[in-house]
Amino acid sequence: MAEAKLFELNNGTMKVNVSNYGCTITSLLVPDKDGKLADVVHGFDTLEPYLKGAAPYFGCVVGRVANRIKDGKFTLNGIEHSLPINKPPNSLHGGHKGYDKVIWEVAEYKQGKNPSITFKYHSRDGEEGYPGEVHITTTYTLVSKTTMRLDMEAVPENKPTPISLAQHTYWNLAGHNSGNVLDHTIQIWARHITPVDQNAIPTGEIMPVEGTSYDFTTENKIGSCIHEVGIGYDHNYVLDCGDEKTGLKHAAKLKDPASLRTLNLWTSAPGMQFYTANYVNGIVGKGGAVYGKQSGVCLETQGFPNAINQSNFPSIVVQPGEKYKHSMMFEFSAE
Repeated sequence: MAEAKLFELNNGTMKVNVSNYGCTITSLLVPDKDGKLADVVHGFDTLEPYLKGAAPYFGCVVGRVANRIKDGKFTLNGIEHSLPINKPPNSLHGGHKGYDKVIWEVAEYKQGKNPSITFKYHSRDGEEGYPGEVHITTTYTLVSKTTMRLDMEAVPENKPTPISLAQHTYWNLAGHNSGNVLDHTIQIWARHITPVDQNAIPTGEIMPVEGTSYDFTTENKIGSCIHEVGIGYDHNYVLDCGDEKTGLKHAAKLKDPASLRTLNLWTSAPGMQFYTANYVNGIVGKGGAVYGKQSGVCLETQGFPNAINQSNFPSIVVQPGEKYKHSMMFEFSAE
């Protein structure tokens, strides 16, 4: 049995700690307008709490299918598959033991100006109820002084299967220990969301955000309308109006007004779950920091939730020998 370890990516300006357990980012330090470094992600000081299941998906890669699958069931080529109901009444983020809770093999680890680490995982047929064997690789690379890229690839070996991986970091650009993110501003390059029923499953509708509390097509404070959306944002945005760069489209721009730390996120995925840590409740993290409700924000680029059961959503089914690809670029600045 391989053991869970931490690896550092450091280019002299930004510093990232990542584990082979769940491809988890445990810390990420970037400078503010004065060059002062702060750790801007939720997490724990050691790997033990992750291994014990104390993290609500802090910093990890989730799969085989991110987000919710209705009633934990889907039919593919006439065969019905049943998944663990780990978030009743649905299956969430790959089940009881998704890719966030397994040890990945370290395939490559490079230091230097553009440090990177590549993890590999072989997902077996029937794992958490999903059909077919899948070979997965994820690579984190510091591509420039303050930019990190994540490349995820997956190839089914012998059966068609749904695949939709997501990176589940909780961001707080003021510093992970600095309270809530309601004063952060965000812009999301999405004119539509996929509204949900009472069990957080998309209804199938593609709803325009214009004139609603979900409209972040222009930069706005996260807290400005959050009281109008129930316990907070936890919605899939349809990324349909972003400009492109290096083959990726602009998904979101998150900014902390105090430090001026800014994250521009670029992705190849069709959707993004905008989640304001509504269920995080007094978790004690790094340095004794207490993470409360809305103490972070997740920007999980993804296939649409429950897409396997919604024929009008972009398909997440990948055929044997085909390659699933999902890339994200996290571009930090202080503007």
